[in-house]
Amino acid sequence: MTIENAAFERYRRSPNEKTNLLRLFFGTAIVIAFWMAATAVVLFAGLCHIVWRLPGPSTGQYMQDFLASPVGILSALSSFAGIWIGLWVAMRLVHGEPLSALFGVTRRIAGGDFLKGLVAVLITSLFSEVLLYWLQPEIARGPITLSSWLLFLAPIALLAFLQTSSEEMLFRGYLLRALARRFGSPLVWAVLPGLLFTSLHWNTASTLAINASVFISIGTFALLLTLLVYVTGNLGAGFGAHLGNNLTGFLLISHQEAYNSFALLNAKPLEGPGWTNLDAVLIAAIGVVSTLLTMLLLLHRRSPLRVGATRQSPL
Repeated sequence: MTIENAAFERYRRSPNEKTNLLRLFFGTAIVIAFWMAATAVVLFAGLCHIVWRLPGPSTGQYMQDFLASPVGILSALSSFAGIWIGLWVAMRLVHGEPLSALFGVTRRIAGGDFLKGLVAVLITSLFSEVLLYWLQPEIARGPITLSSWLLFLAPIALLAFLQTSSEEMLFRGYLLRALARRFGSPLVWAVLPGLLFTSLHWNTASTLAINASVFISIGTFALLLTLLVYVTGNLGAGFGAHLGNNLTGFLLISHQEAYNSFALLNAKPLEGPGWTNLDAVLIAAIGVVSTLLTMLLLLHRRSPLRVGATRQSPL
């Protein structure tokens, strides 16, 4: 498996002279401000939910109940629009570039790579779910009916794309591109955004061992997403891979109690009790193996899902 970086070298040299560390700092602050503003809107909606007490089961933790409800999940996913808006403002006002400059050198998302990334992760996600079922066969049918699931399928897919694409634009686009222009070492432009991205998935409700296993699994997946940018010089494959990962959790098999309202099946939540240290080690191992299989599907020269191998049609 040979990895070439000619496309990435063009991508890292594409920012204009206004892309320096100071402007990157201010631009990032703008993105965070818009993201927090959008999150505040969601929290305000949660307060309205508490005031009017929409019908449904309650645990007494009303804000958590709202965020775990179907309306709450849809609202939370919508808040990621703040990242897109913040990036547009930062690119225009701080860097003097169009937002599309983050997509790749062609300033378009590679449509073929997007589909390949999506299919590859859907395949390996099903493989990992089989292994997780072997580890913990505690799976129950979710509360959502099949008709309701079909009704929400398109909205959830679109909002999941909004969430995952905004994260790719920020961590593998805006931050990676600017840092790669300034620093030659991947320890800066690859590892630093990856650590920031992975740290957002720390769950205070989970044990240290489970958090460590999730940190390893997501950290490995983040490195794969970075590798896809390195190989293709485009965010298309990462868009598809990240979307496939989240769609599996949102719509098929949920491992998080706070995001299981739309899933057909609910597995034992990772933030719940009863997980051992050995379970955490095995969960991390399953995540790493699944990511390595995804890497083979997307980068092996004989794979039909190999990305960046042919001229791509834009989305």
